[in-house]
Amino acid sequence: MYNILISGYYGFNNIGDESILRTVIDNLREKLPDIDITVLSQDPAQTSAKYGVKAARRMSLWDIFRSVLRCDLLLSGGGSLLQDATSARSILYYLFILRLAQLMGKKTFIYSQGIGPITDPRNRRLTAATLRRTSGIVVRDAKSRDLLLEIGVPEYLIHVTADPVIRVKKADPALGLSILEKEGCPKREGVLTVGWAVKARRRDPIFLREIEKSIHWLREEYGADSVLIPFFHSEDRGICEAIAAQLDGQAGCLRQKYLSEETLSIIGCMDVLVGVRLHSLIYAAVMGVPMIGISYDPKVDSFLSSIQQPTLCSVEEFSLEKFQAAFRETMANREGIRRTVALCLEGLIAKLDRNEELIRDIMEQSK
Repeated sequence: MYNILISGYYGFNNIGDESILRTVIDNLREKLPDIDITVLSQDPAQTSAKYGVKAARRMSLWDIFRSVLRCDLLLSGGGSLLQDATSARSILYYLFILRLAQLMGKKTFIYSQGIGPITDPRNRRLTAATLRRTSGIVVRDAKSRDLLLEIGVPEYLIHVTADPVIRVKKADPALGLSILEKEGCPKREGVLTVGWAVKARRRDPIFLREIEKSIHWLREEYGADSVLIPFFHSEDRGICEAIAAQLDGQAGCLRQKYLSEETLSIIGCMDVLVGVRLHSLIYAAVMGVPMIGISYDPKVDSFLSSIQQPTLCSVEEFSLEKFQAAFRETMANREGIRRTVALCLEGLIAKLDRNEELIRDIMEQSK
């Protein structure tokens, strides 16, 4: 039995990160023989029950030490773990776990991560020193590779694939239809339905006002229904409810917390998805829904580029006029967008097998 320990941002009910964990676990089990998986989680009981794995408290030094001691390989990822934009402490936490495993003689592996931004010189040095000691590094985009090369990580260690969530299995739209009905925003036959996955760490009144104007324009121009979809419930619900409140019934808002499969199905019921959240755009791609991407981070631009779709603009640059032009173009090219995205996804999914191939090589070398 080969013991794999997974470190990441898990157990917080963030749909994107939970989708990553689901696809990572499923593909490890499908492609690798005789493995036992443990996950460092904010909510070990929930993670263990949900994924059928062992789980330990991610902020307990004793649990971390014991879990690392028992593992053969520490798998760090996916997501955007190694970056210092979110907080100064986040990157140090993930580097600490990696370095602890290395000092204890364990193999370490970076699994389809998005790296950066890393702006602090000390963090750049620590990241390079730690990653040079890994057994393999897989990143989800070329920008991540370029950053690693820039800070001094050897090129031979680095492989570029894609975000693991693109391997998520399609969901039955019937589930999403029933949720929309229950939430009081049913999908009406013959009526265009536009989903909005809005993210804003700080409530930018200009951005929110432009979103409201865009939703109002959709109703006036297309007779469209809009549905606000909180992706990270604790962060996004307040923003979505505030937008809905200003629109006086012109937009529905999902108020309950939903699992990744449920959210995937909801997005599959949309005719167009306007996404700020990265994984909302990935879900739209998987479900064959044309998307309009608004960027808050380079990872959004990188993903859209990988499926040959443009980024509309950044959150700070968003306006009704830009949205109108992008929406009209999307409506005129919906079938072409679906075909292009589907072909791109096929190629990206094939690349993702590189993760398990490298891990298999590591397992065989340790026999």
